[in-house]
Amino acid sequence: MGDSFTDGKFILGIIFALWRICLAQEPPACFVFGDSLVDVGNNNYIVTLSKANYPPNGIDFGKPTGRFTNGRTIIDIIGESLGFKEFTPPYLAPTTAGPVILKGVNYASGAGGILNETGKLFVGRINLDAQIDDFTNTRQDIISRIGLPAAVELLNRALFSVTIGSNDFINNYLSPVISEAERKFCYGMQRLYNLGAKKIVMVNVGPIGCIPYQREVNRVADPDSCAAFPNQLARSFNAKLRTLVTELNKNLPGAKFVYADVYSIVEDIIDNYKSYGFQNTNSACCRVAGRYGGLTPCGPQPSKVCVNRSKYVFWDAYHPSDASNVIIARRFLYGNSSDISPMNVVQLLQAS
Repeated sequence: MGDSFTDGKFILGIIFALWRICLAQEPPACFVFGDSLVDVGNNNYIVTLSKANYPPNGIDFGKPTGRFTNGRTIIDIIGESLGFKEFTPPYLAPTTAGPVILKGVNYASGAGGILNETGKLFVGRINLDAQIDDFTNTRQDIISRIGLPAAVELLNRALFSVTIGSNDFINNYLSPVISEAERKFCYGMQRLYNLGAKKIVMVNVGPIGCIPYQREVNRVADPDSCAAFPNQLARSFNAKLRTLVTELNKNLPGAKFVYADVYSIVEDIIDNYKSYGFQNTNSACCRVAGRYGGLTPCGPQPSKVCVNRSKYVFWDAYHPSDASNVIIARRFLYGNSSDISPMNVVQLLQAS
């Protein structure tokens, strides 16, 4: 007789595997909005100081693509788990046209924010309002290709994800913009809903006080401690965001908004890093200068890259490593209500 807990895990594994096989036959479209955490190359096509289309970025992806990490983004990994044969492409790529758009499009932009003024020090960036404008164009292209009824059905089934907000604090010098950002976020989500989005994952702001850059500029006595004030701002914004998700679900008929708690997940990774196989929780794997390698962006020489990227929570001064993104993605897909609520991504896509 096998151990009941082990047997239970085995059965759950079979269920998830069968679910992925079924979904892989006809995966839903995926539309992605956000900042550099999920940008897959849109900033390659605009004039901006926020770019990642050069080595050593993408070192474990095979080549630099514009992703601000050593490998895949969270959305890349979720897409793979959902059975997508190709990664959701950047909106601005010339090849993102024709039938390609029926599987989804990524509108995210490094340095982008909820507020239109966010990221202006980087010159070019595509903020949330403009990203939704771009989706409006895609929506019209979809209607032109398959007709309005089929387009409505496609969008109703599609997965929408929004990962944005960190830059509204980091790039605005940690000014308290919470109320204004909340209003703009609410308006943006209502726009998406009115354009046909029904299943929307809203990712909160992570523990920005723990990224190598904030550790550098907010030195604390304990080198292993995160910067308190940035994290306090993030928690305040996240509390309002959770309330907003509840209100949107209540007030928008047929809507299924989901609150994805990346703050708690990353905090758990940092607090329990050894159990996840990490060795370093506070420094950038790709580094140039600083105690934590967080004073300058990752780039070509003289940047130095750690030998084993999978042992680092952070890839560079701002962004998680591929190894961290895998953990975050899996907990979005299959996690319980402490990770993502009122349902996880698997449950959201199964919901009618």
